[in-house]
Amino acid sequence: MDWTLLHALNDFLYRRDSIEDPLLLVVNLSEALFLGTLVLICLAAHGERWASWRRTAVAAGLSAGLGLAVGQVISGMVGRTRPFVADPSGVHLFSNHAADASFPSDHATAAVAIGVAILLRKRAWGIVALTLALVISMGRVALGLHYPSDVFAGTILGTAAALALWAPPIRSRVDWLADFAGGVWDGLVDRAIRFVGLGRRA
Repeated sequence: MDWTLLHALNDFLYRRDSIEDPLLLVVNLSEALFLGTLVLICLAAHGERWASWRRTAVAAGLSAGLGLAVGQVISGMVGRTRPFVADPSGVHLFSNHAADASFPSDHATAAVAIGVAILLRKRAWGIVALTLALVISMGRVALGLHYPSDVFAGTILGTAAALALWAPPIRSRVDWLADFAGGVWDGLVDRAIRFVGLGRRA
């Protein structure tokens, strides 16, 4: 089943140049896109009005970190060979990639963890994030970098990480961390604004 789905998606992409280039761009930029968005939310969410967004971003980032940390342990124990290494003549590789272990998919783990964490707090935006996570995850399979089961495992792991940090005792600590860091950041921003204002009056 793994090989059947892998070859079906990989062969489909190989024959569709119009899809290959944008998909490759999205998959390659996905890490920066997700991380950059979370950082931007944390930096832009100034004051109490935007505190819930900052908590969401911090929860999403921590969920991804937890999922990836557990994933690294699992990857070291399983040591599964990537499709393009296991079947170099049958799997089309669209860009250079390290021949490291493929199970579970780091991209799927992080993207789904972020998507679920957002979904738990901001439903509409969570649906958008999970849709993008699905595109990224299936894209990794189509590009010959992962088996479908790698992505499925990453999906389960990412979901579990987000739900673990959603548990009330842990959630309150995550929110406290976000509020504390946000308070420090807000203080720095307010001082910078006052400094700039004084400079203009001088």
